[in-house]
Amino acid sequence: MGHAGMAAAAVRYLRSTGAPSTAGRVEPLPRPDLRAVGDDERAPIDPAEFRRVLGNFATGVTVVTAPAGEGEPAGPAGFACQSFSALSLDPPLIAFMVARTSTTWPRIARAGVFCVNVLGAHQGDLCRGFAVSGADKFAGVAHDPAPVSGSPRLVGAPAWIDCTIHAVHTGGDHLIVVGRVDALGTSDGDGAPLLFHRGRFGRLTD
Repeated sequence: MGHAGMAAAAVRYLRSTGAPSTAGRVEPLPRPDLRAVGDDERAPIDPAEFRRVLGNFATGVTVVTAPAGEGEPAGPAGFACQSFSALSLDPPLIAFMVARTSTTWPRIARAGVFCVNVLGAHQGDLCRGFAVSGADKFAGVAHDPAPVSGSPRLVGAPAWIDCTIHAVHTGGDHLIVVGRVDALGTSDGDGAPLLFHRGRFGRLTD
């Protein structure tokens, strides 16, 4: 069985076990106490060491955006996200991970849709702008609406994936958000990706 077949089988299994699935808005989970061990227990892995070792795995960088929901006075929502992956070919699914303490996630959950903007090597400053909290992240940022969801599609991003929230799962101090792909595309340009490795931005070199 190929990767697509295994992914399809996994989706069928999750559906048969009653795994959450939705074609619209979802209720964001409450922001929890994130401690995974008791006060009298020692965490098995030092968090700093965890970050240091896993930082050796280079990742791409994305900005996940969503349109302003009904009654949302603050405009569209967005945040910088490294934890993104293709998940399934049939049906077309992607996934991203977001901290359960995120103040942006509840707005995306209420919208029920989102767009993943894959950043290019020249967009490090744009990523930094979407990584801060409490600022107007879209100030001065050129964007147009994605064709299905209307989520902001950032000008200059090499690729975009327009999605509906399909399912949400808990994963420790993060949420695993599965999106069903409704539309996607690429933009003109060299398409060189923005990479994150050992705490720094970088790009592919020949």
